[in-house]
Amino acid sequence: MKFSIIERKNWFFAFSLLMILAGLASLATQGLNLGIDFTGGTLIDLKFAKPVSVAEVRDVLKDYKLENSVVQLAATEKTDVAPNVLIRTHVLSEAERKTVLEGFTAKLGKFDIMRIEKVGATIGSELTREAIIALLLSWLMMIAYISYRFEFRFGVAGILSLVHDVLIVLGVFSILRKEIDASFVAALLTIVGYSINDTIVIFDRIRENLKTMKKGETLPEMVDRSIWQTMTRSIYTVLTVLFATGSLYFLGGETTKNFSLALLIGFVSGTYSSIFNASPIWVLWKQRDERKRLEHKMKPA
Repeated sequence: MKFSIIERKNWFFAFSLLMILAGLASLATQGLNLGIDFTGGTLIDLKFAKPVSVAEVRDVLKDYKLENSVVQLAATEKTDVAPNVLIRTHVLSEAERKTVLEGFTAKLGKFDIMRIEKVGATIGSELTREAIIALLLSWLMMIAYISYRFEFRFGVAGILSLVHDVLIVLGVFSILRKEIDASFVAALLTIVGYSINDTIVIFDRIRENLKTMKKGETLPEMVDRSIWQTMTRSIYTVLTVLFATGSLYFLGGETTKNFSLALLIGFVSGTYSSIFNASPIWVLWKQRDERKRLEHKMKPA
């Protein structure tokens, strides 16, 4: 007898709720660590006496906890080094700018300051609001499509699992004080697409088995069977993407760290919610509607 997921659904719901509440508490008390894409920052344009690489510039910035800054080389042809460097970091005070520039002088040699100025956020409040609206509209369209292909209960259960994944990623980033930038938004959209795909695979198997339920088999037993029939596929899929994303996180550059970390958290959360949350939610809703139908049927005319 295989481990029954549906029988232990309350344990899985409780674990998800605990994780979400911890994240919400962190979001309420300390919020998100917004990066320069959201808050604006300082733009530093330097011309070094000898060509430097992005890695060398970032190594200096790391001494001042600015390794997540955007660093670009201004070169006329493809090359790993150039004398002109454009750095975009969070807003620096006069004293902080002076300290960073002294660090560049000590490690990379002399340079000329082409310009230093404050710049606005590339992702303003209006764009942020539009992104949230777009995400909500995508969820509504997913519900409509899944309701058409399956049923309304499947659509709502799938979207609830997506909300779970988004809240988990936001909560973990808030707790860890990881910086949120434009790539984080892209990571969230990637997670949503991955998670709903995994959920649909399980829902499709449930729909197939629903038509050919075994004699004496209950709804929870059928859903358990469906989940286990797709379990190997779910595990292989998440391991594949985790290997790729893990390589990006551990072997990639500093600029991709937060992006790949968000994907790692989201892919694990997406697999968890697809297996342990979405289908049990559908079962609970289905059983509730069935009880109401029987109660209505048994009422005297």
